[in-house]
Amino acid sequence: MANVQYYDVILKPVVTEKSMELMGEKKYTFLVHPEATKSQIKEAVEKMFTGTKVEKVNTMNNDGKKKRVRGTYNFGKTAKTKKAIVKLTEDSADIEIFQGL
Repeated sequence: MANVQYYDVILKPVVTEKSMELMGEKKYTFLVHPEATKSQIKEAVEKMFTGTKVEKVNTMNNDGKKKRVRGTYNFGKTAKTKKAIVKLTEDSADIEIFQGL
């Protein structure tokens, strides 16, 4: 990944029932840049949200889904995505964008 700043690494938070349950364990889920590494994700979270310390980062690559495109036999694919589950340390501050959800 050439010339990607920390604010380009995290694209958006994932808000689902499962990700909300993980917040009780100080685990937060984000969609990240497909070429981001675990160390870049850790650095981005610590810089974007003050008072946070990342203990561990788990990532998963998801292939694009097959979708029908106007017609009976024409198929295309949606974009590939990458998700990251970030576990914060016990003494770390919570991430504020998830407060009140």
